[in-house]
This record gives sequence, structure tokens and C-alpha cells, in this order.
Amino acid sequence: MSVEETAAPEPQRPQEGTDGPERPEPPPSPSVTWREEEVPGTGGSVARITLANPRLHNALTLEMYDQLHRACEEIDAAPRVRVAVLRGAGGRALAAGTDIREFRGFTGTDGVAYERRVGRAVTRLAALRMPVVAAVEGPAVGGGLALTACCDIVVCTPDAVFGAPIARTLGNCLAPAVVARLHASLGRARTQRALLTAELITAREAYEAGFVTEIVDRDGGDEGDGSGGTDNDGGSGGSSPDDGTEAEPAPDGLGAYVDRLIARIAGGAPLTLAALKEADRRVLAASEPGPADDLYELCYGSRDFGEGVAAFLGKRAPEWEGR
Repeated sequence: MSVEETAAPEPQRPQEGTDGPERPEPPPSPSVTWREEEVPGTGGSVARITLANPRLHNALTLEMYDQLHRACEEIDAAPRVRVAVLRGAGGRALAAGTDIREFRGFTGTDGVAYERRVGRAVTRLAALRMPVVAAVEGPAVGGGLALTACCDIVVCTPDAVFGAPIARTLGNCLAPAVVARLHASLGRARTQRALLTAELITAREAYEAGFVTEIVDRDGGDEGDGSGGTDNDGGSGGSSPDDGTEAEPAPDGLGAYVDRLIARIAGGAPLTLAALKEADRRVLAASEPGPADDLYELCYGSRDFGEGVAAFLGKRAPEWEGR
């Protein structure tokens, strides 16, 4: 899958009122968690999935991919859940790829196993029976892009960026199934340009391509087409509930917009929502690209990939050899 740069840990500051430095608290373990919340007036609930590794812009570890798979299993087994939301902890990123430290000492065989393990989680997210909304702030790159592409609706803040700059950073590979989803949602031309040039796609370009459905300011203003998210029966995505009462504002603009979107979706017929999801999966399955173990072996087993990992961790530019 792939990666973007991750944040270095912040230095510890001396504790006020003491003679020595503050004893650093252990950083929280990277995790994927979810919680179920009732959606008022719908008879259903929402599953809120959180990717949490904020010290590294929510970079994903292998254990986090496994936790995501388990979370999706649990969510599908929760009978009242009608919609799910995927979001990154901390408000700075959805997920800045995979933690590069996971790749040290990799062989071609390790690369195949890694892609299968990640693919298992990505496929499971895409297979959720209910609609999934991705709420993106900051980077959704590499593995974060793959997860976003599996969601049914993507909303983001203006600082969101999307891509997989692996041709510049690591020299690894992107799963063909992910490329197929990007072709379907971003278009082949934009996808290939972004991947081959290792450029990131801005929120505005992703919106214009149809990958993002709305750009929402953190303070609540819509940046999309200026319509405020108007739906096809005249209702507004930014309007009050149908009963005429005022919606309770969420702590931030993106959260408020997503909450209104959740209420709209959760009020729909559950079996229809599930059928629409399945229809979408069947359409995408028609272009299923098949296995790609040969591509994974080629990239992950190369000297270039080892150089890419070493260069990334050493904060220098890689020197590619083509072998």
C-alpha cells in the first residue's frame, strides 16, 4: 500500500515546579476502535470507527489493519447499525499511510504477506453491509487512500490531500484492486497522473473529480459547489431535521455536517441500503483485476525497496538503481 511522511515525536519539556525533567508518559498504543451511537429519530445507530496513531499522523501498523478487520466483523454483527463513519484521531490526518518501521528487513515474500494482510482489512471495510462515510482531515495517503476509496461517501476539510507517492518515497507497490477503485472514483487519467508523478491530489481536485462529495470548512462552511449539499428531493445537507427542530451543532463544522449526513442515511430503509451497497460491489467486481503476487515480489523484494525504507527512515532522498 504505501505511505507518506510521519511526524517525529515531540520532545519532552521539563515539568514546572520540579528540579528534573518531566517523566514522559508512554505514548498511547496505535489502535483502531469503534463505538456505536444511537441516531435520534431513526430507530438505528451509527458505528464510528477511529484510526488512532496521532503521533505519526495516524500511520497504520499491521496490528491496526487487523483491528480494523475485527471492527468491521463486529459492526456487521450489530443489528441496529445503519451507517458507519471512518475518521482519524486528532483532527490532523485520516491516515498518513503505513508506519515505515513495519518494513525494515522486508523480503519479497514478506511483501506478499503484507499486501494480503492489508488487503484483507481493506476488502472487509468495503464489504460492510451499511453505507460508510469517510470524514477526512489532512492526509489520506497510501493505506489511508485505500481505505478512503472503499467508502461510499467522502467528505473532507479544505486541507485534505489524497494520493500514494510511493514512486518517490519507498519504491513499493499499490494493490491492483485499489487502483481499480481509484479508476472508478477518480478517473483513470487523474489516478495514473497522481501515481506516476507521486503527486498528491488536493481536496478541490478530488471534489471536481467526484471522489469527494463535499468540502466542509472546520468552522462549518461548505466549500463544495455552494449548494450546501442539496439532495435530489430539495432538502439541504445543511438544513434542520424534517420535523422542523433545530439540529444540535457538533463541536466542529465537519462533525456537524457528518452528523446531518448520518441522520439522513440512517433514516433510510435498511434493506435498500444494503442492496444498494451490494449492487455497487457487483459493478466494481466486474473489473476485478485478479492476483498480483508477482508485482509484490518484484517491488518488495528489490534492492530499491530496501533503499527506499532506509532513505525514508534516514530522512534523505533515495538513490534508485532499478533492481
